[in-house]
Parts: sequence; structure tokens; C-alpha cells
Amino acid sequence: MKPHSDSAGRRLHPWPVRILHWTNAVAMVVLIGSGWGIYDDSVIIHGIYFPKALRIGSWAAESLLWHFAAMWLLVANGAAYLAYGIATGRLRERLLPIRLRDVVQTVRDTLKLKLAHEDLTTYNAVQKILYIVAILAGVSQVVSGLAIWKPVQLSGLVAWLGGFQGARLVHFAGMGVLAGFLLVHVALALLVPRTLWAMLTGGPVLRPTPPAAATEAVR
Repeated sequence: MKPHSDSAGRRLHPWPVRILHWTNAVAMVVLIGSGWGIYDDSVIIHGIYFPKALRIGSWAAESLLWHFAAMWLLVANGAAYLAYGIATGRLRERLLPIRLRDVVQTVRDTLKLKLAHEDLTTYNAVQKILYIVAILAGVSQVVSGLAIWKPVQLSGLVAWLGGFQGARLVHFAGMGVLAGFLLVHVALALLVPRTLWAMLTGGPVLRPTPPAAATEAVR
């Protein structure tokens, strides 16, 4: 499969990306909501509970069923998303490179409430970092979730994560990262509605990158 930069007349978000994106979103929301139901049945941090209105499942066993269903959906869909992104070059094209000066400038602009996103075809440095962190958190959730699910069969992994409670803490922290990412992601989409519309419709049609310009861009 050819890299995205070689494709003529392609949209910013091809249909496979849109399907994978929205499926991931649904799976993550169900996982977080059902995870809160499981957590409340056996809290990790005393004093932290989640209200019933935000939980999926009326009790722990029901929440667990929702959690497993969404887990398999996210694993399959997430693997397809990563495979598509790597095979087409989309992940490299959208998330790399990340330069320190760009990070500093983006943070300064954000603190000044300069949230304009005129060019939908590129992510700023902070967006790139957030997406990479979300991907790594997703992988962490799968690993720690397997350790919690099969602590006897995967005793080596459980030990590596600091024991069963350690695996639960890692899983809880990963949930916090993903929930925070979703909140920021939704907030930015509402502040710049064109980004949301682009993910629904495919966004603008991109022109092929001339070879000379592509070479210059990687320098």
C-alpha cells in the first residue's frame, strides 16, 4: 500500500479512518463508563467514587460484561487503526516530526487563547504529543487489563507491573489519561467545529505533495 503522500485526490480523513475513529470513540466511552462501575465495586483509592449517572452497568457484573465487549472491540479496531496508519504512512505523516521549539510556541499560543486551527491538514506539536500519549495509554490499558483479567496465567506480567494492585493502579492511571484526552479532544472539536465536520465528511481534498517539497519537508 502506498504512503498517503503519494495518493492523488485523497481526502484528509479517508473513509477507513473515519470508521475506525468513531468506532474507537464509542469503544473508549463504553470502556471508561463500565470501568467506573467495576472500580466502584472495589475502589483503589479511598474516597474516589464515580456517580451512578456516569457508570455503564447497574452493578459490577453487568459493568464487567460491557467492559469485555468494548475491550475486544477496541483491541480489534485499535489494531486495525495502527496497521492502517503504519501501512499507509498516515501515522508518520500526521504525528512526526515533533520539534521542541514548536511545542514551546504552541503552549505559548494556547496560554494566550490563540486556538485558531486554520490548516486542518496539520497537527500542532502539542496535538501530536497528545495523540502519541493516547496511543501509548491504549497499549498500556491492554497490557494491564490482561494482567488483571488473567493474574494466574500471566503471573510474570502481574509481577512486572508491581503485583495485582499495581496492575490495577496502572489501569486506573491509563483510564485517567484516556478520559483526559477525550475531554480535551471534544473541547477542541467544539471550539473548532471544522475539525469535527472534517471527521464526519472526510474533510478537504489534499493535493499530491511534489517530490521536491516532500524532500524539503523532512529536512
